[in-house]
Amino acid sequence: MRDEDFEFFISNFGEATKRTAVPAASLEKWRDKLPEQLLTYWQQEGWCEYRDGLFCTVDPDEYEDLVDEWLADTGLDEIDAFHVIARTAFGDLYVCGEKTGCSATIACPINSIAALPADLNAQTKDELDFSVRFFFGDSEPDEFDMEDENGQPLFERARAKLGPLEPNEIYGFEPAIVLGGKIRLDNLVKVNAHVHLTILRQFAEPSLPLSGIDIEKLLDS
Repeated sequence: MRDEDFEFFISNFGEATKRTAVPAASLEKWRDKLPEQLLTYWQQEGWCEYRDGLFCTVDPDEYEDLVDEWLADTGLDEIDAFHVIARTAFGDLYVCGEKTGCSATIACPINSIAALPADLNAQTKDELDFSVRFFFGDSEPDEFDMEDENGQPLFERARAKLGPLEPNEIYGFEPAIVLGGKIRLDNLVKVNAHVHLTILRQFAEPSLPLSGIDIEKLLDS
């Protein structure tokens, strides 16, 4: 039975448009590494695509290399072991820390990482579970879309122009935003998610504009 937070998530996003059952071996592998609440959602719902691929819950194993690349030399990799649990159609990665829960977002299209110091402290088991419930229950579809230079959402227009995404694809900007590319529909193409996001990381170091993170202080806490 779904809890209140996931029911609210479904009321906003609708039922999954694609679903893959999570193997028992994956549930066992991630037990004691990721919050129990997340594993419960996996067991009940599977790894899913919502809103025709606007937002997807994912197998962390498929993103381990990417999260290592993006967090390398940021200091965050010293604070916790982070794993990707969801992504958007544009390649934003939502990560969950083994000690800190749902505490950071890697906004790959704009080469930025959002993480607040208050969210990067070690959590209790109940707090880890709450971070997962809050992540889903507080989400709105428009948070996962991107807007063009005129403030207009891009996902539905990209899907109409370029076609639906395969599980390994995202809509990527060419030229990349970090290289001066504009956030326009005409600059979107369908790309292999892992290849594109790896290349984006090679273009520039990600910024941490919201952080003000004192790594040494967090490591000592």
